[in-house]
Amino acid sequence: MVNLFGHGFIGKEYSAKYNCIVNTRDNLIPKHNKILYFISTVDNYNIYTNPYLDIETNLITLINVLENARKKFNSNFEFNFISSWFVYGETDLPATENSVCTPKGFYSITKKAAEDLLISYCNTYSIKYRILRLANILGKTDNKVSKKKNALQYLINEIKNNNKIELYYEGMFYRDYMDVEDAVQAINLVINNGHDNDIYNIGNGDPILFKDIIQYIVNKTKSSSEIIMVNNKDFHGKIQVKSMYMDNSKLKSLGFKKNYSIFETLDKLI
Repeated sequence: MVNLFGHGFIGKEYSAKYNCIVNTRDNLIPKHNKILYFISTVDNYNIYTNPYLDIETNLITLINVLENARKKFNSNFEFNFISSWFVYGETDLPATENSVCTPKGFYSITKKAAEDLLISYCNTYSIKYRILRLANILGKTDNKVSKKKNALQYLINEIKNNNKIELYYEGMFYRDYMDVEDAVQAINLVINNGHDNDIYNIGNGDPILFKDIIQYIVNKTKSSSEIIMVNNKDFHGKIQVKSMYMDNSKLKSLGFKKNYSIFETLDKLI
């Protein structure tokens, strides 16, 4: 049995497929000693509206759950922490679990700080942990798609509606996209078979040029969308990395095999 914290896009997909006890953010007391922790902010833009939000959500809420778990189970629990490729920042590609991390932006920095806090806490109290760094995850059930979060799905909808779209870097950058069904399969594989006190990249390990993705969507939908090449906006250029894809050798060593290519996932979304 897994005690899941955070019931957003990926958490809901996981709980629908696997047997879970679900805790929302209103209840931070664990009910089972095998914890899968999703609670997090989702982008780097909170600095404009609430600069405390990433710190409160990604760090303070995390330590509250850890403290509650330790009070209830002593050190007899395991903590599986869902992190993000954003922690890598600008680094050599493909990013491995041992790559140097240079995150930029409040979301990215606090996710990496949360990893470090978790490792220190668990080492101090002899608690087992795993850290899972997710690639870009795509799925029809993501109901918070926007320019800021899951931008590709946002662009799919714009292209389907024949709206004008803007591309940074003329689309000449790489991403690694993963179907949410493959993602939850990978997460379940790691939390049940992965090594304790270790980090795993959760992605397909297949870099794809963003321009090629957009062209595929336009062709598939027979869209008349005008594609405008724009200069990178100041904030986006300061905070976001240009290209990112991760090495998933450790995940594959556990027996992971994807079910969907990027184009099969795009077809579902289209």
